[in-house]
Amino acid sequence: MNGADRLCDVLLTNDVEVCFANPGTSEMHFVAALDRKPQMRCVLGLFEGVVTAAADGYARMAEKPAATLLHLGPGLANGLANLHNAKRARTPMINIVGDHASYHLQHDAPLTSDIESLARPMSHWVGRVEGPEDVGRATAEAYKAAMSLPGIATLILPADAAWGEVASSAVEQTKVPTPTTAPEEALGAAVAAIRSGGRTALLLTGRALRADALEIAGRIADATGVRLLAQMSNGRIERGIGRVPVTKVPYPVDEAVAALRDIDNLILIGAKVPVAFFAYPGKPGRLIRDDCEVIEFARPGDDLRNELARLAEELGVRPDAPAPVVQYGTGLDYPRSGQLTADAITLAVAALMPEKAIICDEAVTSGRRFFNLSQRSAPHDYIQLTGGAIGIGIPLAIGAAVACPDRKVIGLQADGSGMYTVQGLWTQARENLDIVTIIFANRSYAILQGEMRNVGVNNFGHNARRMLNIDDPALDWVSMANGMGVEAGRAETIEDFLNLFRGALARRGPFLIEAVI
Repeated sequence: MNGADRLCDVLLTNDVEVCFANPGTSEMHFVAALDRKPQMRCVLGLFEGVVTAAADGYARMAEKPAATLLHLGPGLANGLANLHNAKRARTPMINIVGDHASYHLQHDAPLTSDIESLARPMSHWVGRVEGPEDVGRATAEAYKAAMSLPGIATLILPADAAWGEVASSAVEQTKVPTPTTAPEEALGAAVAAIRSGGRTALLLTGRALRADALEIAGRIADATGVRLLAQMSNGRIERGIGRVPVTKVPYPVDEAVAALRDIDNLILIGAKVPVAFFAYPGKPGRLIRDDCEVIEFARPGDDLRNELARLAEELGVRPDAPAPVVQYGTGLDYPRSGQLTADAITLAVAALMPEKAIICDEAVTSGRRFFNLSQRSAPHDYIQLTGGAIGIGIPLAIGAAVACPDRKVIGLQADGSGMYTVQGLWTQARENLDIVTIIFANRSYAILQGEMRNVGVNNFGHNARRMLNIDDPALDWVSMANGMGVEAGRAETIEDFLNLFRGALARRGPFLIEAVI
């Protein structure tokens, strides 16, 4: 047995059974060890940003970490943007980053880099294996960190630690600390704010946005009159008919300020005070009123569902009271013919998505209305871009589909950001994943055009147009998808889109729709 074998055994003993990988020379002993462990599913990504985003999507839906395998500092660096998104989503993940053999570092070979410095900004925990016999301890620590924070753990594995021999011994499951509990004074402050007579809102994120936790929050809202809000960006929300509705803080600054203007008391349930994504001249950075009282009741590492239950009990809310869930109705209406628009697409998806679908949303500007439109859709999960680093959508869907092979995954994808990790289509094809990818082909960086207007520039000259449009030449998504093994079709009318979308829902396997809008 070598160090790489021990690493695999610790992962598998802790039910980490998927490895998203893009390995290199320094990781070959780990690859060999993975080859000896058929119970570990290995999924190849052709770019490290695909690997890290896929691991993010997997953990959001599986509620346990996957491993990633990355090649030295440059390989890790290629995956950092989507590690940033995963960190913001509080996704549990274990990154295995290979390094040169410890005795080879002195030579400063071309791929030598300061891996710790690269990893630290996008990780909650960073560790380095000291030698073959240290592999088991270090891997267990990485798993514990990923599960208990929860968040990103990055473990650096020198090549000689991977190939060095270790004594054969049994591997025990790693004990993870129980979630923390909010202090009694925080509970008292939250109760006092709700009973104060002021206009109060619960701001939710993380586990508080699952259906069972939302039921408790809904009962609190029904009994006390508090508002329910979700952060602007969240790792996962369970939505649709039969579930308690929740409103997200809007992205546009003016809309967010208007939505939050009347709140006197804001109680944070794992969330942060709402702020603007960027600074704009003459607009606030903090989106609540200066005199709004903020109560940090529950923190990200707490058991958020349990904290909501504590709050409900302290308020005297009956646990058997009916929750204000979305009721079944006549269904959503959507256009059947005419010009294809972003709103027509989002309405059709909201109306036609099957029960238990997983929506992966990186439609950015074009799909901004989807969240509100889909509240009366069939019960589904909604996972989205969390950290603002575009290029997550296509591989996020990969991870969700690997975690939930019995559920249809629907990717709402902007064309500009889709090009960041277009290689993920190849992985969708190789793994035969049940994903429908809808490309909103407006052939521009539409969100940046909006940001230009936000800073007062309304007339775009030649240089600005060249930097904000991607129509010369126009991207051919059907050809790109076909070239990577994914069947695809182009829609230019609502009729085209409905035919393609219904056909994709009726079959298994990956399919891409280029929706020209």
